[in-house]
Order: sequence, then structure tokens, then C-alpha cells
Amino acid sequence: MTLVLAHLSDLHLPPEAGPTLRQLFGKRLLSYLAWQRKRPRRKELPLPHLLEDLAGFAPDAIAVTGDLTHFALPDEFRAGRAFLARLGPPGKVLAIPGNHDALVPVPWAAGLGQWAEWMRGDTEAFAGFPFLRRMGDVAIIGLSSAVPTAPGLASGRLGREQLDRLATLLAETGRQGLCRVVLIHHPPLGENRRRGLDDRAALMQVLARHGAEMLLHGHSHRPALLPVAGPAGQVLPSIGVPQALAGAGHRHLARWHLYRIGPEGGGWALETLVRGYDPAVDRFRSLGRWRLRLGRAVGEAAVSIAA
Repeated sequence: MTLVLAHLSDLHLPPEAGPTLRQLFGKRLLSYLAWQRKRPRRKELPLPHLLEDLAGFAPDAIAVTGDLTHFALPDEFRAGRAFLARLGPPGKVLAIPGNHDALVPVPWAAGLGQWAEWMRGDTEAFAGFPFLRRMGDVAIIGLSSAVPTAPGLASGRLGREQLDRLATLLAETGRQGLCRVVLIHHPPLGENRRRGLDDRAALMQVLARHGAEMLLHGHSHRPALLPVAGPAGQVLPSIGVPQALAGAGHRHLARWHLYRIGPEGGGWALETLVRGYDPAVDRFRSLGRWRLRLGRAVGEAAVSIAA
């Protein structure tokens, strides 16, 4: 069975109203000042641009790897819930939080609990992270690296409990012969200490021991394709996408990926279509395609790229 999976990240949905003075207390103030400073030169795409483009491909599932909000305001969590509902039902759409979604502590019911239906695995209700969603021959495992941090930091952390549970899920789904797709907001590679994953070394150890077929992330606001070591010399791709609504003034304009994941020669093949915003035509268009054989050793991980 082939699964068609859309991947988008870092929506940073424009807030309908700014935070109140009381809400600006603490770390939100720094984020608000930075947002106001950048706002005149950075534009965001209208949400229908993205939704219409996604709908045109009718993916089987959609993964959102965090940062739906700017300031982790209750109104933003409600707007994030409305956005997820527009993407599709919880059985089709999976979401994990990002660091902006944990900018400051927010009560569950007013914060991430708004998205609980889309952050669940095969159970009928949210049961914590990591969660496991089986979709045919593909096992999607959602992690949360979203934790409140000190001012000036945008780092993340998984913690020992999540890492231990991840190891168990990877081992179980590996024995079942499933294609394992790991969702995380912070990438294991490519970020400095201030913006990276605090326990990245521990995550890399879990992946090196138990393996996975691919890892999808956001956070970096740029396209990324980096190799992560798996067991027995295998390599798994760590794939990142830029902001999904980034318009004029952003270093990387809006993109999302469409993955076709299917069996091939006793393993798995990944075909990726890159969709990106083109200001010349004011819409998304195809920027390129590439193909990977998953679960191979470094020298065997063939990559073919077509413009």
C-alpha cells in the first residue's frame, strides 16, 4: 500500500488580535517586539492559497510539525484548532507542537488541549507523547520537543520518558515490518545550542539502535535534507520544510512537501514533490521532485532529483 502524506510546518498563523498588556508579561514581550520589528518587511500568504493547493492533491494524510501560533495565546490555540479542522478530520490530520506553541506555560484546556483530537495515535483520545498512528503499512510517530525556555532561547527537549517510549515504539513497529515516520519540531541536526534540541545526542542514540525510515521536522524555516545514522550502517533522511505561509520578505518562501511512501524491493521508496509559493503568479507551483530508497546503507541510499 502506498501512502500519500503532505508535510507542512511553522504556520505561525497571524493573530486576529494582539496580546493584552497582561499577556505580554515575560517571554511573550520579547517575541512580540521581534514580531513587530519584522512585520513591515515580512508578509504572510493568505491561508486559502495553502489550503487550495493542498486540496488539489487530496493527500491520504497531512502532518503538521509545530508552531501554529506566534505567542501561545488562548485565541491562537483556538485559531489553530479551526485551521486543523479545515485541513481535515483527526483521522486524516496529525499535529505536534513547536516551541512557539510552548512559549509560556498555558493551561491544557486553553492551550494544546484545543488540538488534542489531532495529536492522538490509534486511540480515540490523546494519550500523551509520543503517539503512534498506523496508516496502512506506515507507522507515524509524533513527538513533542515543545517546552517553555528562558528568554533568548528557542531550544527543545524530549526528556527520558519520551525517548524510552520512542525506543519501544520503533522496536515494535520495526518487528512488524512497518515504514516508520517520526515527526518532531526541532531537527536533530543543523541547529545551534540556542535553537536546537537539548537531548539530540540521546535521540540520535535511539535512532542508531532501533532505526526508522524517515524523520520530518520544522523549526529551521528553511528546506533541509540531512542524513541521520541508523543501525548497521543504514541512513535515514531528516527532512525539514520552511514556513508554510512565508511570503515576500522571508528568506525562504512558503513550501510544503507531498510524499509518496510505498514498498519497493523488500524495502521502502520515498518520492517527494516540492510545492513552493511563486510570487510571480501568486500561487504555489511545483519546484522539483526527488526520490530516495529508504532503509539503505549510505552507499546504497540512491537519490534521484528532477527539476
